[in-house]
Amino acid sequence: VQLQASGGGLVQPGGSLRLSCAASGGTFSGQAVAWFRQAPGKEREFVAAISLSAGSLYYQDSSGRFTISKDNAKNTVDLQVNSLKPDDTAVYYCAADPTRGSWYSSKTFSSWGQGTQVTVSS
Repeated sequence: VQLQASGGGLVQPGGSLRLSCAASGGTFSGQAVAWFRQAPGKEREFVAAISLSAGSLYYQDSSGRFTISKDNAKNTVDLQVNSLKPDDTAVYYCAADPTRGSWYSSKTFSSWGQGTQVTVSS
């Protein structure tokens, strides 16, 4: 499946953004959709995932600043990020079609969007 991520931008610290991931044809395949992010000079890291069958949610950060959800009307998987910090600056990628392995690992997912830049700066 081809994925398209959108919604990034420049935001001040403390602000919010809502990122969206859409699948070609409007249908996600596989068991889960996840969001990862990659900051300059750092490895790609897991942010959140949602099980497409059970609706279970998985987060790396337990602060409650990140919320992943599936919008059935729009056929998107969204990531709401609140109380943004400069450390949140990264390219955010959505991923789908997990193979065997942990959903917390980028190596598990076989389909990727192009990424959307999030920059948090005053």
